[in-house]
Amino acid sequence: MDRHIRTVDDVLELLDGLFAPEADRWTADGAAWWDGFYTDRARPVPFFVEKPDENLVSYLDRGLITPGRALDLGCGPGRNAPYLAARGFEVDAVDLSPTAVAWAEERARAAGADIRFHCGDAFAPGASVPDGPYDLVHDSGCFHHLPPHRRVSHLALLDRVLAPGGHLSLTCFAAGRMGSDLPDEAFYHRSRLEGGLAYTPESLRSIFRDLTAVELRGMREQGPASPLFGESFLWTALFRRDAQGPVSPTAPPPATPP
Repeated sequence: MDRHIRTVDDVLELLDGLFAPEADRWTADGAAWWDGFYTDRARPVPFFVEKPDENLVSYLDRGLITPGRALDLGCGPGRNAPYLAARGFEVDAVDLSPTAVAWAEERARAAGADIRFHCGDAFAPGASVPDGPYDLVHDSGCFHHLPPHRRVSHLALLDRVLAPGGHLSLTCFAAGRMGSDLPDEAFYHRSRLEGGLAYTPESLRSIFRDLTAVELRGMREQGPASPLFGESFLWTALFRRDAQGPVSPTAPPPATPP
């Protein structure tokens, strides 16, 4: 008889197991799957290009965000971290894949960008990601590869590292354009994520409802000659944390001063 579940982390690990071997795409053991994905740099993968997200550039150009301390969450081959550093941010970047991190480090060196890279699972207890606080958390393509129960981990990370007044910049699959539109519970019956979860603006507002939505829109398509990355099958969202209150419904309330 096995009666080992007593914490939220135990429940999350149990649910991860329902998706094996797909769980390798978001858990600490996922390096091998993603290493294989990033090994062939010539693959025609849209986000392999060395261009920053058009929405991220737009936020800075319009003054919606300003330089500070930034976390590039799921940095992949390093499209956005060097750009943030060039715009004056102090940047930490994290990814599960050593191969992706090595590629990102090469790009950072070539750009002369001073970036602290971390290889590992940002959501795991005791993760190597610094505690912050960060003025910006930029997630371009990580969120839509998480199963529904791991949104708890994503929100908990924001609770831990996002500064009051800080921003979450998010890029994810758009419902009806890319990814699966199935309801959350269907993924547990199928034991797979169907390539990634699609979201609507309404679902994003609901999930991140303890943050203020600054802007939600479709990503603007960018042609091959553009210096920016943009694909019309993605949503972009900018959220602001206005107060020190919790982002996650499972997070403990802030301590009351004596």
